[in-house]
Amino acid sequence: MAYSNAAAAAVFDEIADLLEVQGGNAFRVRAYRNAARTLAGLGRSAKEMIAAGEDLDDLPGIGKDLAGKIAEIVATGSCVQLDALRKELPEGITELLRLPGIGPRRVQALRGALGVQCLADLQAAAEQGRIRGVRGFSRDAERRILDAIIALLKTQRRVPLATAAPMAAALLAELQTVAGVQQAAVAGSLRRRRDTVGDIDLLVSAGRGSPVMERFAGGNGVQRVLAKGSTRASIVLQGGVQVDLRVVPQASFGAALLYFTGSKPHNIALRRLAQEAGLKLNEYGLFQGAHRVAGDTEESVYRALGLPWIDPELREDSGELDAARADRLPHLVRLQELRGDLHVHTSDSDGRDSLRVMAEAAAARGLSYIAVTDHSRRLAIAHGLDAGRLARQIDLIDAMNEQLSGITLLKGVEVDILKDGKLDLPGAILQRLDLVVGAVHERFDLPADQQTARLLRAMDHPYFSILAHPAARLLGEREPCAFDLERVLRHARERGCFMELNGQPTRLDLDDHACRMARDIGVLVSIASDAHGLLEFGHLDWGVGQARRGWLEARHVLNTRPLEEVRRLLDATMGRSEAAVTS
Repeated sequence: MAYSNAAAAAVFDEIADLLEVQGGNAFRVRAYRNAARTLAGLGRSAKEMIAAGEDLDDLPGIGKDLAGKIAEIVATGSCVQLDALRKELPEGITELLRLPGIGPRRVQALRGALGVQCLADLQAAAEQGRIRGVRGFSRDAERRILDAIIALLKTQRRVPLATAAPMAAALLAELQTVAGVQQAAVAGSLRRRRDTVGDIDLLVSAGRGSPVMERFAGGNGVQRVLAKGSTRASIVLQGGVQVDLRVVPQASFGAALLYFTGSKPHNIALRRLAQEAGLKLNEYGLFQGAHRVAGDTEESVYRALGLPWIDPELREDSGELDAARADRLPHLVRLQELRGDLHVHTSDSDGRDSLRVMAEAAAARGLSYIAVTDHSRRLAIAHGLDAGRLARQIDLIDAMNEQLSGITLLKGVEVDILKDGKLDLPGAILQRLDLVVGAVHERFDLPADQQTARLLRAMDHPYFSILAHPAARLLGEREPCAFDLERVLRHARERGCFMELNGQPTRLDLDDHACRMARDIGVLVSIASDAHGLLEFGHLDWGVGQARRGWLEARHVLNTRPLEEVRRLLDATMGRSEAAVTS
C-alpha cells in the first residue's frame, strides 16, 4: 500500500533526527527537514505526480537525490538510508526522540555524557539526579524530563491530526480500488477531527469474496499485522501508527459508521434514546424487535430517532442532542467561508518564501486578503524585525498593494509579549500597522495569576488586535500555559480585540473548549494558518476543524468577513475611529 506524503515526510524527519544524533552535517540535516516540510504541505499526492511523470526535483528543497528517495518510499514504504541509520544506532534512540522536549541535540548530549541509549537509561539518570550535571540541563529540565517519561509510559502515544489524516486518505484511496468494495470511510476520533488520535479507524462495506482484507494487511507500508479476520483487521504502519479496518454489509454501513465514529458518550446517549422509543441501536442498525428500522445511512438512524443529522465534530455528548431536539444545531463554519488569513510569515523573518510569493499563493487559494505578521526583534532565532526593518517592510507592502490584483496585503507584526506584559516594539512603529498580533514565546511556566496579568496588560496596549495561539501549547511537546481563560476572554470583549485559533498542526490553539467559551462570551475568533511557506496555507483547514469542534459558525469568525468590515474592526483595536478611516 503506497505511503502518503505525510508518511514520507515522517521518514525524512526521522532521517534528519538520526543524522543529528550522530552529529552529522548540519546542511544535510536541514535539507531533509526542509524536504519533510515540503512534502507535508504538498497539496498533491507524490505518488500521483510520479505516475504522471512529473519531476519531483522541481519542488522547493527537493533535489535529484531526495526525489529518488521519495520515489523509493512511495514504491516500497521504506528507505534504505533510514534502515541503515536505524541499524547504526541503538534501537532505543527512536523512542527517546519521541519524548516531548528531547530533540536530537539533547539525545546526542545525553549519549555522550551519560551513555543514555534508551528510555530506561534516561529514566534512571533522571531519578538519580545525573542529568542536571550535563551541560545545558538544569534541575528543572531534569524534573520535566522525568515527568515526561512518566506521562509517556502511562498513556498511549497519540498522533497529530495532520499526520494521521493524509495516511488515512491514502489508505482509503487504495481500498476503494479493491474489487467488491462499495463504500469506504474514515471513522473514530479522526473523523471527529480531534487534535490528536490514538489510532486510525477505517470502515468498508464490501461483498463476499472481496480481497479487501488481504490488500489491507499486505501493503508496502505495513510494519506488522496485529490481527486479521473476515470482518476486522489491525495493522501497524511504518512509524508506529495503528490502523483498524472493519468490513460490514452495505445495509449496516450507516449504523456502523455512526457507531465507530463515536464518541462513546454520544453513542451511549443515542442508545438510551433508542431504548426510550422501544428500539435497539448497535453497529448493525436500528431495530424494532428483529426488524431493521434504519442503518444504511447515518441520516436514516438519526431520522428514525427523531433527530437531524449531527456533524461528527459535535458528537461528544456536550449538548448536541439537546440542540438537535430543539432545532438549534449550529451551522458550522466551512473552509470556503474564510476570506482571509491574519497571521502569515515571509522570508523577512523565519518564513521560507518572499512577500510576493506568499501573496500569490494566498490568491491562488481564493483568499482576498492576508496579514503579513513577521516576528518582532525579541525572537532572535526567527530573525525578528526591529523598528527599522519593520518600517521598510511597511513601505514595501504599500508599494506592492499598488501592483497586486485580487489580493490585499495588510501590514502587521507578530510582536512578543514580554514577561511584564509590555510589547516588544515601540508604539511609534506599531501605530503605522493595520493590526498587531501579540504572542507569548517565553516564560511559559509563569504561575496562572502572573500569566493572566501578563496577557491582560498586553491587551490593554493601545495597539493590540489579536492574541495569537493564546495557550502557547505544542501538542506532544509543551503543555499549555496556565491562565484564567474566562477572565482573558471577558477582557478581550471589553477591549474589543480578538482571539486566534492557530491552525498549525502542532498548535491548534485555541482548543475546542476555548473556542466554545469565546463564542458564548462574544469574542470573535481569527482562524489563522501561521504559514511560514506557500504550502502552509493548508493549515487553515486544520483550524477550521478545531473551530467546528468548538461549535463556531461563520458569524463567530473574524476572517469570514469581507476586507472592508475586517478593516473597520481592526482599526477599532488600533484606536482609529471609523470617521478617521473614511476621511
